[in-house]
Amino acid sequence: EREMFPQCADMGVGVVPWSPLARGRLTRPADAPSDATTREATEAMSPSYYDGAERAILDAVGDIAEARGVSRAQVALAWVARNPVVTAPIIGATKLSHIEDAVAALDVDLTDDEVTRLEDPYRPRPVLGHA
Repeated sequence: EREMFPQCADMGVGVVPWSPLARGRLTRPADAPSDATTREATEAMSPSYYDGAERAILDAVGDIAEARGVSRAQVALAWVARNPVVTAPIIGATKLSHIEDAVAALDVDLTDDEVTRLEDPYRPRPVLGHA
């Protein structure tokens, strides 16, 4: 997103982010088992998506969520929703609580400091799963 969003904004293109919760990784601590969900346990590509480099981001999401008394999903979705090019993230809801978190995220207004804590650890990664 860091690379694409500015260009999309410049060109007037809306964005529909795929998996804004990173296949659920943003909803639980970094030390949670990598096969904590059925999807991660059964999807062949899942292990290749995460290499531990995202731990600082997962920790920041957790710290902000705890300090605010909201869920990790709400923090992650609030970050996505704050970007003006995002028109509708694909949240992949399979439970009512997923919808509730998505709606509640609209009321989470992240501070500039919180956004910096979430974005600073990000490092560009190679495209996976596409030739």
